Amino acid sequence: MRIIFHIDVNSAYLSWTAVEQLKNGAKVDIRTIPAIIGGDQKSRHGIVLAKSIPAKKYGIRTGEPVANAFRKCPNLKSYPPDHQMYREYSRRLMDFLRTYTTHIEQVSVDECYMDFTEIADRFTSPVEGANEIKDEVYKRFGFTVNVGISSRKVLAKMASDFEKPNKVHTLFPEEVPVKMWPLPIGELFMAGRSSVETMKKLEIYTIGDLANTDPAILELHLKSHGRKLWEFANGLDDSGVESVRAEAKGVGNSKTMPKDLTTEEEVLPVLKDLAASVGRRLRKAGQKAGMVSVEIKYHTFNQVSHQMQMEKASNQDQDIYRSAIELFRELWNGGPIRLLGIRTSKLSEESEPEQLSLFDMKFESEETRKKKKNLKEALKKLEGKYGDGIVKKGW
Repeated sequence: MRIIFHIDVNSAYLSWTAVEQLKNGAKVDIRTIPAIIGGDQKSRHGIVLAKSIPAKKYGIRTGEPVANAFRKCPNLKSYPPDHQMYREYSRRLMDFLRTYTTHIEQVSVDECYMDFTEIADRFTSPVEGANEIKDEVYKRFGFTVNVGISSRKVLAKMASDFEKPNKVHTLFPEEVPVKMWPLPIGELFMAGRSSVETMKKLEIYTIGDLANTDPAILELHLKSHGRKLWEFANGLDDSGVESVRAEAKGVGNSKTMPKDLTTEEEVLPVLKDLAASVGRRLRKAGQKAGMVSVEIKYHTFNQVSHQMQMEKASNQDQDIYRSAIELFRELWNGGPIRLLGIRTSKLSEESEPEQLSLFDMKFESEETRKKKKNLKEALKKLEGKYGDGIVKKGW
Protein backbone atom coordinates (compact mmCIF):
# COMPACT_ATOMS: atom_id res chain seq x y z
CA MET A 1 0.00 0.00 0.00
CA ARG A 2 1.18 3.52 -0.80
CA ILE A 3 1.95 5.67 2.27
CA ILE A 4 1.85 9.46 1.94
CA PHE A 5 2.65 12.08 4.58
CA HIS A 6 1.47 15.69 4.51
CA ILE A 7 3.83 17.78 6.65
CA ASP A 8 2.63 21.24 7.70
CA VAL A 9 4.46 23.79 9.89
CA ASN A 10 2.24 24.98 12.74
CA SER A 11 1.56 28.72 12.37
CA ALA A 12 4.72 28.97 10.29
CA TYR A 13 5.29 32.73 10.14
CA LEU A 14 4.74 33.22 13.86
CA SER A 15 6.75 30.10 14.80
CA TRP A 16 9.71 31.05 12.63
CA THR A 17 9.67 34.61 13.95
CA ALA A 18 9.59 33.28 17.53
CA VAL A 19 12.53 30.92 16.93
CA GLU A 20 14.59 33.71 15.34
CA GLN A 21 13.82 36.11 18.21
CA LEU A 22 14.82 33.52 20.83
CA LYS A 23 18.08 32.86 18.98
CA ASN A 24 18.77 36.59 19.16
CA GLY A 25 18.24 36.79 22.93
CA ALA A 26 14.51 37.46 23.31
CA LYS A 27 13.18 36.76 26.82
CA VAL A 28 9.62 35.95 25.76
CA ASP A 29 8.48 33.29 23.30
CA ILE A 30 5.72 35.03 21.34
CA ARG A 31 4.04 31.66 20.80
CA THR A 32 3.07 31.72 24.50
CA ILE A 33 1.40 35.17 24.49
CA PRO A 34 -1.32 36.82 22.37
CA ALA A 35 0.70 37.70 19.27
CA ILE A 36 0.27 38.01 15.51
CA ILE A 37 2.35 38.45 12.38
CA GLY A 38 1.05 41.14 10.06
CA GLY A 39 1.10 44.86 9.47
CA ASP A 40 2.76 47.38 11.74
CA GLN A 41 2.18 47.59 15.50
CA LYS A 42 2.29 51.41 15.56
CA SER A 43 0.00 52.09 12.59
CA ARG A 44 -2.05 48.91 13.10
CA HIS A 45 -2.50 48.62 9.34
CA GLY A 46 -2.47 45.39 7.32
CA ILE A 47 -3.97 41.97 7.97
CA VAL A 48 -3.25 39.04 10.28
CA LEU A 49 -0.96 36.55 8.52
CA ALA A 50 -0.42 34.24 11.51
CA LYS A 51 -1.54 34.08 15.14
CA SER A 52 -0.48 32.39 18.36
CA ILE A 53 -2.74 29.94 20.19
CA PRO A 54 -3.36 32.51 22.99
CA ALA A 55 -4.39 35.05 20.30
CA LYS A 56 -6.78 32.52 18.79
CA LYS A 57 -8.58 32.31 22.16
CA TYR A 58 -9.58 35.97 21.70
CA GLY A 59 -11.32 35.07 18.45
CA ILE A 60 -8.54 36.51 16.26
CA ARG A 61 -8.59 35.00 12.77
CA THR A 62 -6.01 34.77 9.99
CA GLY A 63 -6.87 37.23 7.22
CA GLU A 64 -8.76 39.77 9.32
CA PRO A 65 -7.56 43.41 9.60
CA VAL A 66 -4.92 44.00 12.27
CA ALA A 67 -7.06 46.84 13.65
CA ASN A 68 -9.87 44.33 14.34
CA ALA A 69 -7.44 42.04 16.14
CA PHE A 70 -6.35 44.86 18.45
CA ARG A 71 -9.98 45.64 19.26
CA LYS A 72 -10.43 42.03 20.36
CA CYS A 73 -7.20 42.04 22.38
CA PRO A 74 -5.73 45.47 23.30
CA ASN A 75 -2.58 43.85 24.77
CA LEU A 76 -1.86 42.00 21.52
CA LYS A 77 1.72 42.02 20.23
CA SER A 78 2.18 42.44 16.46
CA TYR A 79 5.29 41.83 14.35
CA PRO A 80 5.86 42.53 10.63
CA PRO A 81 6.54 39.58 8.31
CA ASP A 82 10.06 38.75 7.11
CA HIS A 83 9.59 36.68 3.97
CA GLN A 84 13.29 36.31 3.26
CA MET A 85 13.78 34.73 6.66
CA TYR A 86 10.74 32.47 6.13
CA ARG A 87 12.16 31.22 2.82
CA GLU A 88 15.41 30.33 4.59
CA TYR A 89 13.61 28.35 7.31
CA SER A 90 11.56 26.61 4.62
CA ARG A 91 14.72 25.66 2.72
CA ARG A 92 16.32 24.19 5.86
CA LEU A 93 13.21 22.15 6.63
CA MET A 94 12.95 20.73 3.11
CA ASP A 95 16.67 19.91 3.04
CA PHE A 96 16.23 17.97 6.28
CA LEU A 97 13.16 16.08 5.03
CA ARG A 98 15.06 15.05 1.91
CA THR A 99 17.51 13.18 4.14
CA TYR A 100 14.66 10.66 4.54
CA THR A 101 13.59 10.54 0.89
CA THR A 102 13.81 12.71 -2.20
CA HIS A 103 10.18 11.88 -3.03
CA ILE A 104 8.93 15.23 -1.71
CA GLU A 105 6.50 17.64 -3.33
CA GLN A 106 6.67 21.10 -1.77
CA VAL A 107 3.32 22.86 -2.26
CA SER A 108 3.95 26.08 -0.30
CA VAL A 109 6.61 27.68 1.87
CA ASP A 110 5.43 25.72 4.93
CA GLU A 111 3.98 22.43 3.69
CA CYS A 112 4.85 19.43 1.54
CA TYR A 113 3.86 15.88 0.66
CA MET A 114 6.28 13.00 1.25
CA ASP A 115 5.96 9.59 -0.39
CA PHE A 116 6.94 7.40 2.56
CA THR A 117 6.30 4.07 0.81
CA GLU A 118 9.89 3.12 -0.05
CA ILE A 119 11.24 3.82 3.44
CA ALA A 120 8.26 2.52 5.45
CA ASP A 121 10.06 -0.77 6.20
CA ARG A 122 12.63 1.12 8.31
CA PHE A 123 9.94 1.71 10.96
CA THR A 124 7.51 -0.47 12.86
CA SER A 125 4.63 1.67 11.51
CA PRO A 126 4.04 4.87 9.51
CA VAL A 127 2.99 6.57 12.77
CA GLU A 128 6.39 5.78 14.30
CA GLY A 129 8.13 7.28 11.26
CA ALA A 130 5.95 10.40 11.35
CA ASN A 131 6.60 10.88 15.07
CA GLU A 132 10.34 10.59 14.50
CA ILE A 133 10.21 13.29 11.80
CA LYS A 134 7.98 15.54 13.91
CA ASP A 135 10.19 15.23 17.00
CA GLU A 136 13.43 15.65 15.04
CA VAL A 137 12.13 18.85 13.41
CA TYR A 138 11.44 20.34 16.85
CA LYS A 139 14.81 19.17 18.22
CA ARG A 140 16.80 20.59 15.28
CA PHE A 141 14.88 23.77 14.48
CA GLY A 142 12.76 24.69 17.50
CA PHE A 143 9.37 24.79 15.72
CA THR A 144 6.62 22.20 15.42
CA VAL A 145 4.86 20.45 12.54
CA ASN A 146 1.75 18.37 12.09
CA VAL A 147 1.97 15.19 10.02
CA GLY A 148 -1.05 13.66 8.29
CA ILE A 149 -0.79 10.04 7.12
CA SER A 150 -2.83 8.25 4.46
CA SER A 151 -2.63 6.25 1.26
CA ARG A 152 -4.04 9.25 -0.66
CA LYS A 153 -2.83 12.83 -0.87
CA VAL A 154 -6.13 14.56 -0.16
CA LEU A 155 -6.67 12.48 2.98
CA ALA A 156 -3.12 13.10 4.21
CA LYS A 157 -3.77 16.83 3.76
CA MET A 158 -7.05 16.63 5.68
CA ALA A 159 -5.41 14.60 8.48
CA SER A 160 -2.67 17.18 9.00
CA ASP A 161 -5.37 19.79 9.69
CA PHE A 162 -6.87 17.82 12.57
CA GLU A 163 -5.96 18.83 16.14
CA LYS A 164 -2.84 21.04 16.37
CA PRO A 165 -0.03 21.71 17.18
CA ASN A 166 2.76 19.11 17.10
CA LYS A 167 0.48 16.15 16.30
CA VAL A 168 0.41 13.07 14.05
CA HIS A 169 -2.94 11.92 12.64
CA THR A 170 -3.98 9.13 10.29
CA LEU A 171 -6.88 9.25 7.81
CA PHE A 172 -6.95 6.07 5.76
CA PRO A 173 -9.97 5.43 3.46
CA GLU A 174 -11.63 3.15 6.01
CA GLU A 175 -11.41 5.94 8.65
CA VAL A 176 -13.15 8.57 6.47
CA PRO A 177 -16.77 8.00 7.70
CA VAL A 178 -15.78 8.37 11.36
CA LYS A 179 -13.02 11.00 11.23
CA MET A 180 -13.91 13.20 8.24
CA TRP A 181 -17.61 12.97 7.39
CA PRO A 182 -18.84 14.71 10.60
CA LEU A 183 -16.72 17.83 9.83
CA PRO A 184 -18.35 21.04 8.48
CA ILE A 185 -18.29 21.26 4.70
CA GLY A 186 -16.04 24.33 4.82
CA GLU A 187 -13.19 22.20 6.19
CA LEU A 188 -12.96 20.05 3.06
CA PHE A 189 -9.84 20.67 0.97
CA MET A 190 -10.61 22.89 -2.07
CA ALA A 191 -14.08 23.87 -0.77
CA GLY A 192 -13.96 27.62 -1.33
CA ARG A 193 -16.38 30.16 0.08
CA SER A 194 -18.68 30.36 -2.95
CA SER A 195 -18.82 26.54 -3.26
CA VAL A 196 -19.72 26.24 0.42
CA GLU A 197 -22.51 28.81 0.06
CA THR A 198 -23.92 26.91 -2.94
CA MET A 199 -23.80 23.59 -1.09
CA LYS A 200 -25.52 25.00 1.99
CA LYS A 201 -28.40 26.09 -0.26
CA LEU A 202 -28.60 22.43 -1.28
CA GLU A 203 -28.75 21.51 2.45
CA ILE A 204 -25.23 20.08 2.39
CA TYR A 205 -23.68 21.04 5.73
CA THR A 206 -21.11 18.35 6.49
CA ILE A 207 -18.52 16.49 4.44
CA GLY A 208 -20.65 13.37 4.97
CA ASP A 209 -23.67 15.13 3.46
CA LEU A 210 -21.57 15.91 0.40
CA ALA A 211 -20.17 12.39 0.13
CA ASN A 212 -23.68 10.96 0.04
CA THR A 213 -25.09 13.47 -2.48
CA ASP A 214 -25.66 12.46 -6.10
CA PRO A 215 -22.59 13.85 -7.94
CA ALA A 216 -24.81 14.72 -10.93
CA ILE A 217 -26.59 17.30 -8.74
CA LEU A 218 -23.26 18.79 -7.70
CA GLU A 219 -22.09 19.01 -11.32
CA LEU A 220 -25.32 20.79 -12.20
CA HIS A 221 -24.60 23.54 -9.66
CA LEU A 222 -20.78 23.56 -9.46
CA LYS A 223 -19.73 22.03 -12.79
CA SER A 224 -16.56 19.93 -12.77
CA HIS A 225 -15.52 21.33 -9.39
CA GLY A 226 -18.62 19.75 -7.85
CA ARG A 227 -17.49 16.32 -9.04
CA LYS A 228 -13.98 16.95 -7.65
CA LEU A 229 -15.34 17.97 -4.23
CA TRP A 230 -17.56 14.85 -4.18
CA GLU A 231 -14.48 12.72 -4.93
CA PHE A 232 -12.50 14.39 -2.13
CA ALA A 233 -15.41 13.94 0.31
CA ASN A 234 -15.29 10.22 -0.48
CA GLY A 235 -11.51 10.12 -0.13
CA LEU A 236 -10.98 9.50 -3.85
CA ASP A 237 -7.64 10.82 -5.13
CA ASP A 238 -5.22 8.88 -7.31
CA SER A 239 -2.64 11.67 -7.74
CA GLY A 240 0.93 10.85 -6.77
CA VAL A 241 3.65 12.83 -5.03
CA GLU A 242 5.40 14.86 -7.74
CA SER A 243 8.95 15.32 -6.52
CA VAL A 244 9.69 17.50 -9.57
CA ARG A 245 7.02 20.10 -10.16
CA ALA A 246 5.44 19.77 -13.60
CA GLU A 247 5.62 23.54 -14.03
CA ALA A 248 9.42 23.40 -13.96
CA LYS A 249 9.29 21.57 -17.27
CA GLY A 250 6.85 24.00 -18.83
CA VAL A 251 6.24 27.63 -19.69
CA GLY A 252 4.48 30.06 -17.40
CA ASN A 253 4.10 33.61 -16.18
CA SER A 254 2.74 35.28 -13.06
CA LYS A 255 1.93 38.79 -11.94
CA THR A 256 1.97 40.41 -8.50
CA MET A 257 -0.78 43.02 -8.26
CA PRO A 258 -0.17 46.65 -7.29
CA LYS A 259 -3.36 46.31 -5.24
CA ASP A 260 -5.35 43.23 -4.25
CA LEU A 261 -8.00 41.99 -6.69
CA THR A 262 -11.41 41.35 -5.13
CA THR A 263 -13.77 40.65 -8.05
CA GLU A 264 -13.81 38.30 -11.04
CA GLU A 265 -14.20 41.34 -13.31
CA GLU A 266 -10.78 42.56 -12.13
CA VAL A 267 -9.23 39.10 -12.50
CA LEU A 268 -10.28 38.24 -16.07
CA PRO A 269 -8.17 40.91 -17.87
CA VAL A 270 -5.11 39.78 -15.89
CA LEU A 271 -5.71 36.14 -16.84
CA LYS A 272 -6.15 37.20 -20.48
CA ASP A 273 -2.80 39.05 -20.47
CA LEU A 274 -1.06 36.10 -18.79
CA ALA A 275 -2.57 33.65 -21.28
CA ALA A 276 -1.38 35.83 -24.18
CA SER A 277 2.13 36.00 -22.70
CA VAL A 278 2.33 32.23 -22.16
CA GLY A 279 0.92 31.57 -25.65
CA ARG A 280 3.54 33.83 -27.26
CA ARG A 281 6.36 32.12 -25.38
CA LEU A 282 5.11 28.67 -26.40
CA ARG A 283 4.87 29.68 -30.05
CA LYS A 284 8.31 31.29 -29.92
CA ALA A 285 9.73 28.02 -28.56
CA GLY A 286 7.87 25.96 -31.17
CA GLN A 287 5.98 24.12 -28.42
CA LYS A 288 2.39 23.38 -27.48
CA ALA A 289 1.06 22.45 -24.05
CA GLY A 290 -1.17 19.61 -22.93
CA MET A 291 -1.66 20.82 -19.35
CA VAL A 292 -2.58 24.21 -17.87
CA SER A 293 -2.38 25.24 -14.21
CA VAL A 294 -3.48 28.39 -12.41
CA GLU A 295 -1.87 29.72 -9.23
CA ILE A 296 -3.46 32.13 -6.75
CA LYS A 297 -1.60 33.81 -3.89
CA TYR A 298 -3.96 35.51 -1.46
CA HIS A 299 -3.34 38.68 0.55
CA THR A 300 -2.62 36.32 3.49
CA PHE A 301 0.25 34.83 1.39
CA ASN A 302 -1.54 31.47 1.38
CA GLN A 303 -1.02 29.93 -2.03
CA VAL A 304 -3.16 27.46 -4.00
CA SER A 305 -2.89 25.97 -7.47
CA HIS A 306 -4.80 23.52 -9.61
CA GLN A 307 -4.22 22.00 -13.05
CA MET A 308 -6.25 20.43 -15.84
CA GLN A 309 -5.60 18.48 -19.00
CA MET A 310 -6.45 20.40 -22.17
CA GLU A 311 -8.78 18.77 -24.69
CA LYS A 312 -5.87 18.80 -27.11
CA ALA A 313 -2.36 20.27 -26.91
CA SER A 314 -2.30 23.93 -27.93
CA ASN A 315 -0.22 27.12 -27.86
CA GLN A 316 -3.14 29.41 -28.70
CA ASP A 317 -3.93 32.24 -26.29
CA GLN A 318 -7.68 31.64 -26.32
CA ASP A 319 -7.34 27.93 -25.47
CA ILE A 320 -5.05 28.74 -22.54
CA TYR A 321 -7.33 31.58 -21.38
CA ARG A 322 -10.46 29.39 -21.52
CA SER A 323 -8.80 26.72 -19.38
CA ALA A 324 -7.44 29.33 -16.97
CA ILE A 325 -10.90 30.81 -16.37
CA GLU A 326 -12.33 27.39 -15.56
CA LEU A 327 -9.48 26.63 -13.16
CA PHE A 328 -9.74 30.04 -11.49
CA ARG A 329 -13.44 29.60 -10.83
CA GLU A 330 -12.76 26.22 -9.23
CA LEU A 331 -9.95 27.54 -7.03
CA TRP A 332 -10.93 31.01 -5.83
CA ASN A 333 -12.37 31.20 -2.31
CA GLY A 334 -13.47 34.82 -2.74
CA GLY A 335 -10.56 36.32 -0.80
CA PRO A 336 -8.42 39.27 -1.98
CA ILE A 337 -5.77 38.16 -4.50
CA ARG A 338 -2.17 39.37 -4.44
CA LEU A 339 -0.70 37.25 -7.28
CA LEU A 340 -2.03 35.32 -10.28
CA GLY A 341 -0.09 32.87 -12.43
CA ILE A 342 -0.66 30.62 -15.42
CA ARG A 343 1.71 27.75 -16.17
CA THR A 344 1.73 25.10 -18.86
CA SER A 345 3.34 21.67 -18.92
CA LYS A 346 3.27 18.37 -20.82
CA LEU A 347 4.92 20.17 -23.73
CA SER A 348 5.30 18.71 -27.21
CA GLU A 349 6.72 19.94 -30.48
CA GLU A 350 4.42 22.28 -32.38
CA SER A 351 4.95 20.23 -35.55
CA GLU A 352 3.87 17.00 -33.84
CA PRO A 353 0.73 15.58 -35.52
CA GLU A 354 -2.54 16.24 -33.67
CA GLN A 355 -5.12 13.60 -32.82
CA LEU A 356 -8.30 15.11 -34.29
CA SER A 357 -11.56 14.67 -32.44
CA LEU A 358 -14.72 13.47 -34.14
CA PHE A 359 -16.04 17.02 -33.83
CA ASP A 360 -12.99 18.41 -35.67
CA MET A 361 -13.29 15.84 -38.45
CA LYS A 362 -17.02 16.36 -38.87
CA PHE A 363 -17.17 20.14 -38.87
CA GLU A 364 -13.76 21.29 -40.14
CA SER A 365 -12.73 20.75 -43.73
CA GLU A 366 -9.15 20.10 -44.75
CA GLU A 367 -9.10 23.58 -46.30
CA THR A 368 -10.20 25.20 -43.01
CA ARG A 369 -7.53 23.36 -41.05
CA LYS A 370 -4.92 24.43 -43.60
CA LYS A 371 -6.00 28.09 -43.30
CA LYS A 372 -5.75 27.91 -39.52
CA LYS A 373 -2.26 26.43 -39.77
CA ASN A 374 -1.16 29.17 -42.19
CA LEU A 375 -2.62 31.84 -39.88
CA LYS A 376 -0.70 30.45 -36.88
CA GLU A 377 2.54 30.48 -38.87
CA ALA A 378 1.94 34.06 -40.05
CA LEU A 379 1.27 35.18 -36.49
CA LYS A 380 4.46 33.54 -35.28
CA LYS A 381 6.49 35.30 -38.01
CA LEU A 382 4.99 38.71 -37.17
CA GLU A 383 5.77 38.28 -33.48
CA GLY A 384 9.31 37.18 -34.34
CA LYS A 385 9.87 40.24 -36.57
CA TYR A 386 8.09 42.99 -34.65
CA GLY A 387 8.02 41.67 -31.10
CA ASP A 388 5.48 40.15 -28.73
CA GLY A 389 2.02 41.65 -28.68
CA ILE A 390 2.17 43.12 -32.22
CA VAL A 391 -1.11 41.34 -33.04
CA LYS A 392 -4.05 41.62 -30.61
CA LYS A 393 -6.93 39.17 -30.78
CA GLY A 394 -10.50 40.37 -30.47
CA TRP A 395 -11.66 37.72 -27.98
